[in-house]
Amino acid sequence: MDQEIDHHQAKRLKITNPSIEFLRGQTIGHGSFAKVSLAKTASSKNSCNLPSIVAVKSCGVSHMASLAKERMVYEELKDCPEIVKCYGDSYTVEKGEKLYNVVLEYACGGSLAERVKNGLKMVECDVRKYLKSVLKGIKFVHDKGFVHCDVKLQNVLVFDGGVVKIADFGLAKKVEEKKATCEYEVRGTPLYLAPETVVGGVQEPASDIWAVGCLVSEMVSGLPAWTCADVSSLLMKIGVGAETPEIPGGLSDAGKDFLGKCFVKDPSKRWTAEMLLDHPFVKGEDCATSVSPRDPFDFPDWEMDQSVPVTPESDCWIAGVTRVLPEDRLRQLATTVGERPSWFDESGWITVR
Repeated sequence: MDQEIDHHQAKRLKITNPSIEFLRGQTIGHGSFAKVSLAKTASSKNSCNLPSIVAVKSCGVSHMASLAKERMVYEELKDCPEIVKCYGDSYTVEKGEKLYNVVLEYACGGSLAERVKNGLKMVECDVRKYLKSVLKGIKFVHDKGFVHCDVKLQNVLVFDGGVVKIADFGLAKKVEEKKATCEYEVRGTPLYLAPETVVGGVQEPASDIWAVGCLVSEMVSGLPAWTCADVSSLLMKIGVGAETPEIPGGLSDAGKDFLGKCFVKDPSKRWTAEMLLDHPFVKGEDCATSVSPRDPFDFPDWEMDQSVPVTPESDCWIAGVTRVLPEDRLRQLATTVGERPSWFDESGWITVR
């Protein structure tokens, strides 16, 4: 179904490439210098086979160096289906300011972070499904000679059918890229930093794998891999001593072993993305091929406290139009936000013959 953006809040923008035109809608994300807006392409004017809805990442030309570099990274990674597509870049002039824009694939399901907020957990079969796609994307990134440097739930986006893709390559770097000076440099989010990054500013492919472990731990437990009062204490815990993140207790033995391969202090002994793709936890049966339940309540991998509420922030939406992803609709049947079904109240039951 064609979904519309509020035309009262949208402004038609002519791109330097005359074959592209789009309507910019509301802001859906922002960073230090750039913002991400929802946009509807003018299909009758475009010859680039753009989808009807895209995300446009924009910044002032005075700060465009980082965004232009990200655009180049996307170009080198364009052949990977597990990485968000980039459709090109352009310049526009809005309210007297010249902007640099990068046009990206829009994820209607938001990010994985929106499915794990407020301490909510994911069922293990979903974790494995998402993890497999993330590892395929990370392997491709590493094979192309890059390090993402900011792998986290917020940068894994959800598309129709529960497909996930890696996004935000603003901090990515080439593996052989050296610092121009001897200054200590750290890229990324503190909770996902690897020990070698905290101690020496080293960020190689192994650092992304440590972050993948943090990502999996958070999906399973609903909480960050580390718990600390402040950033200083966190960095000390990551970089000093032999402590590693606690493995969530509810995880299967295969899952615990998987995290053990990610949370190795010595980066040279940490498993690679290619090795992890062959790990039993990743290669295990998915939900579609699991053994059928013997009765309506025989779901061994489904715990009621793992359900995820459907909220406006995490739904697929554009200007008030809400589409609930199938897996979220199913979870909504199990529990509703703020209440649990009463299995002992017979007044609401229906006799089925």
